Amino acid sequence: MKFGIDRLLADPSLRAPLKGKRVALLAHPASVTADLTHSLDALAACNDLKVTAAFGPQHGLRGDKQDNMVETEDFTDPAHGIPVFSLYGEVRRPTGQSMGTFDVLLVDLQDLGCRIYTFITTLLYVLEAAAEQGKAVWVLDRPNPAGRPIEGLTLRPGWESFVGAGPMPMRHGLTLGELGLWFIETRKLDVDYHVVEMEGYEPDSSPGFGWPLEERLWINPSPNAANLWMARAYAGTVMLEGTTLSEGRGTTRPLELFGAPDIEAREVMARMWKLAPHWLEGCALREVSFEPTFHKHVGKLCSGVQIHPEGRFYDHRSFKPWRLQSLAFKAIRDLYPDYDLWRDFPYEYEFGKLAIDVINGGPALREWVDNPASAPDDLDALTRPDEAAWESERQPYLRY
Repeated sequence: MKFGIDRLLADPSLRAPLKGKRVALLAHPASVTADLTHSLDALAACNDLKVTAAFGPQHGLRGDKQDNMVETEDFTDPAHGIPVFSLYGEVRRPTGQSMGTFDVLLVDLQDLGCRIYTFITTLLYVLEAAAEQGKAVWVLDRPNPAGRPIEGLTLRPGWESFVGAGPMPMRHGLTLGELGLWFIETRKLDVDYHVVEMEGYEPDSSPGFGWPLEERLWINPSPNAANLWMARAYAGTVMLEGTTLSEGRGTTRPLELFGAPDIEAREVMARMWKLAPHWLEGCALREVSFEPTFHKHVGKLCSGVQIHPEGRFYDHRSFKPWRLQSLAFKAIRDLYPDYDLWRDFPYEYEFGKLAIDVINGGPALREWVDNPASAPDDLDALTRPDEAAWESERQPYLRY
């Protein structure tokens, strides 16, 4: 299997349209070739390319920033002497000054296949800027590690944000290159756009279901995206960022587990199994204890649950991370009706809205959790039409 960056480097004919053009790269720490050379270094080493600038998304080109709303500054790359512009600092959309440093922007970002992962919003912003300024954008495509499954409510009108680029469900099932095609069509963007497609990408094939296990190493695209199992669970566990529960930041398994000092994980799991056992298929749940070294509940012993979408426990088609995590919230609300579950703080520069609503693109999930009369079937009734509509809408943009 070859990723877009590897095909571009290996085939001079693919690079031919870039000859004589000023080329910039949008990348992060996981932007590496098959031999683990960073894409910026590999492209700069090509004698037929003129690399004039680089851009970094949230967490930075070097991936050194840990959390929500921790910004990155511009700097000059010490090895190549080119400017590196932050798209998560003073600005989140590229400025006219930075856009003037290149003719073609290569986008080489490892995505996680989830609407809330901000790299897809950054892609939309650079496409809009490129359309305005007559620049070209090439996506060097990479796998969606969560594969093709679709899950979650569609973002509602008026809830667009940096973690909600458009009306898609939480788990969209597209690659970054395919998402670019959807953005261009739905936003009616007049932009010179090209996807350097992968070779040998098979998102429906086991055991990796899109991620080439044993062929490519996993490199964290963001500090807490530590492995493939996290990527599979992320469409659910990311909702923990909008709650008072720990998502495992400050442990070695962030966004694979959840817990708090004032819940009993065994009781929560039992209630989840009672409410909707069919939402817990395709993985294993395990009671854990953990003590975060930073972030929520730092230094406190938490009772929690770890989600294991891996090994013999994993079934790609039945695993439903968004429903699983929603069910955990419902179980906690049933067991502890007055539990202070929803975290009230600015989330990705959205003020005056609850973070859980920003994350879900509307209040429907929270309202379902907080309604003592609601049942799992009620959430399914809201969600299944959205999922079916997206299955049809995304079809023209699939390239694999």
